[in-house]
Amino acid sequence: MDLGPWLLLGAIAGARTLYVITYWKESFAGEPLKEIFMVQHGGLVYYGGLIGASLACILFTLVRRLPLWRLADVLAPSIALGYFFGRWGCLMNGCCYGRPTTLPWGIQFPKGNESYPNYVHPTQIYDSLLSLTLYGFLAWLYRRKKFDGQVFAIYLICYAALRSFVELFRGDYTPMHYWGGLTPAQLVSIGIGLTGALLLWRLSAQKPGCAASPKAAVPDKA
Repeated sequence: MDLGPWLLLGAIAGARTLYVITYWKESFAGEPLKEIFMVQHGGLVYYGGLIGASLACILFTLVRRLPLWRLADVLAPSIALGYFFGRWGCLMNGCCYGRPTTLPWGIQFPKGNESYPNYVHPTQIYDSLLSLTLYGFLAWLYRRKKFDGQVFAIYLICYAALRSFVELFRGDYTPMHYWGGLTPAQLVSIGIGLTGALLLWRLSAQKPGCAASPKAAVPDKA
């Protein structure tokens, strides 16, 4: 309960900041400064929210003197589960839509959507179901982890890979958003995935946490 407000504020601030950076040219260049903070009009990016919430969590653990990586492992499965529901919101809003497709599961958004009248890949559903699968895997892994931080690190690696895959089907980007043929999310995924790999390597070399070594807390009867 204490951590919740920190994560909420960090997520909103980070999600809005990355959105403004991504869509600066077409949406914010020349606009009044106050427009940048009008989040009630929409405009949030998940990766920005993840980064912002992570920074808020780090600050919270420093203030409260709590074990960062143990807390990160507790949160990791729920991040994936929350994302599962979040993408359904994108589907209902008609944003983050996919490329045109003739596949039988293609969907058509109502008139007024940028993708209309095309049938497009339901990228929101792809992302959502993959994240639900990731949640199940992380929940399974949590009870079997070998060291603190393992679950969170693996979440970063897996989500970056899954997100990069789904981005191949996205159709809502304009040519100016691509860098070297990669979408903004794919570019950030590279950094997120490498961060997860680095954490996995560094933390695995440290002494396992108490949760990973339950026998360490049992006194020697001898």
